[in-house]
Amino acid sequence: MLQRIQTLYLLLAAVVSGGLIGVFELWTTPEDVKVFAMDINYIVIMFIVSAALSLISITRFKSRKSQFMLGRLNIILNFILLGLFVYLSLNLSGETVVSEKGIGIFLPIVSIVLLALANKAIKKDEDLVKSVDRLR
Repeated sequence: MLQRIQTLYLLLAAVVSGGLIGVFELWTTPEDVKVFAMDINYIVIMFIVSAALSLISITRFKSRKSQFMLGRLNIILNFILLGLFVYLSLNLSGETVVSEKGIGIFLPIVSIVLLALANKAIKKDEDLVKSVDRLR
């Protein structure tokens, strides 16, 4: 059932994780060089894995338990990514002059919120199916 609300949430999370990493900057160095997620290889890989997990979760609509588990795994990956951003932004070289943080650092937060909403909807569907099975 691809017309459920969690599919929309998961698709938006995939777009945020996979599509917007080249649009929003992470930070600006004191030399006015804008740093994007595409400039750091391991961050790009983590974003692509997050987007792939969201898309795989969409295709697993028949197995709500595995869909829920993939959503939790994706949330953990985004928390790791957020922690990595915080670590990198606190340890920027040349911080004698305050550099400007970009909105790209908040992309994992948006993805976490969308994934949490998707997991809530998946859990609601699972509870509904269990309640109907009890009535039989």
